[in-house]
Amino acid sequence: MNDLDNVITGVLRYRREEIEKQFNCSVLAYYADIRPDYLNWFRSTLEATHAANTEQKKLAIVLNTPGGSVETVEQMVVMVRHFYSEVVFIVPNMAMSAGTIFCMSGDAIYMDYSSALGPIDPQVQSKEGHWVPALGYLDKYEEILQKAANNTLTGVEFAIAQSQDMALLRRYEQARDLSVSLLEEWLVKYKFKNWSTHASSGEPVTPEQRNLRAHEIAAQLGDNKIWHSHGRRLGIDVLRNRLRLEIVDYSEKDDVRSAINAYHDLIADCMAQKNWSIFMDNTGK
Repeated sequence: MNDLDNVITGVLRYRREEIEKQFNCSVLAYYADIRPDYLNWFRSTLEATHAANTEQKKLAIVLNTPGGSVETVEQMVVMVRHFYSEVVFIVPNMAMSAGTIFCMSGDAIYMDYSSALGPIDPQVQSKEGHWVPALGYLDKYEEILQKAANNTLTGVEFAIAQSQDMALLRRYEQARDLSVSLLEEWLVKYKFKNWSTHASSGEPVTPEQRNLRAHEIAAQLGDNKIWHSHGRRLGIDVLRNRLRLEIVDYSEKDDVRSAINAYHDLIADCMAQKNWSIFMDNTGK
């Protein structure tokens, strides 16, 4: 490691420690796609974070990701919850698709006015090995089936339907269903666990009402007819007002926002300059 790398590492550690002080917890940064190839690296980073302070039961995950594999998210949540009873997510820029599902496994989500989550359109590998959004394929196939039922199917569309791999389409359906199932489960288990009374009436919140709200949020986030685009960025106003999802807004908390942005900007700059596609950082270093 040269002198410049040593300086960057030192500044990175300082920036991370500022967030640790603000949130009184350990910190782990994950900047990458979410894919099974990275699970070993994530496990090592998580274990180093825990080893640095085994008494700390709260973890803040600074997350920046375009999304990826929902099955990988499920395994990451299992790993994180093995060590930490309280987990919060900090999103300085974006956590899309599977990243949004990851955030829903937290006790709280922190964002500012420029942050975004995304629709939960899981990405799966095609026959060619490319990562593709599953819902787009399913929506188009459903459209073709509807046209067939109405006797309005064109010859080209008929050829497209014939060329589809049924096993692959089923794989897309499973990824969609798993995304919804996990999001509903984690919202109820973690994010809604302290939701005991309705803000408007003061009436107690029942388990059925928690389940219903989780189902409503999952259904909306997974509806392409609402968002129209896999890459649609959903900011705080949309999440709060349209989905009625509780988000902690740190836009006006200057000390918190300064610490988070300084850390995020340094990581983003390093990744851009070194042409890295993945970066993980932890309290243990």
